[in-house]
Amino acid sequence: MANGLCTAFLGKIDDQVERVEHLVSLVPPGALAWTPPIPRAFSVSVLLGHVLDCLAGFCAVLYAANPQKLGRLLELKELPANQPMDPQRAAAFLARYRGGIHEGFALLADSDLERKVPTVFVPDGEPLLSLLLINCEHLASHKYQLFLYLRMLGREVGSRDLFRFSGT
Repeated sequence: MANGLCTAFLGKIDDQVERVEHLVSLVPPGALAWTPPIPRAFSVSVLLGHVLDCLAGFCAVLYAANPQKLGRLLELKELPANQPMDPQRAAAFLARYRGGIHEGFALLADSDLERKVPTVFVPDGEPLLSLLLINCEHLASHKYQLFLYLRMLGREVGSRDLFRFSGT
């Protein structure tokens, strides 16, 4: 990855993942079964598993962009994403997905971001940048959901728990 845009984008993904790791570390003991009083809401443990699924989405996109060089990312499909998870297991799997994301970005050039990549939903392909942005938005949404859950559980969390500010 010898380009500024991919480097900057990976930095923002790293910021998101690092804050998710931080929030996961704040889940109170005994709170895994807790569900907010909202129809069809995830329990804490299901949310932790779903956050892993968000990272698996990045790996799937990166694999689709370079399948011949990223066969190792297929191993990540075996990880238990999108199922109930405790904070310790979630943290371990977050680190593995982050490694896969770094491996995938290492092969990207800025010019790749406009290349169309076939997906299950759009077989003719969508620009790689669009797919990565969709996954970033998905991760950010569930990071915020975890932040709100922690607040509802009485944890003292604020903006610095949710965002990494520039220069800090």
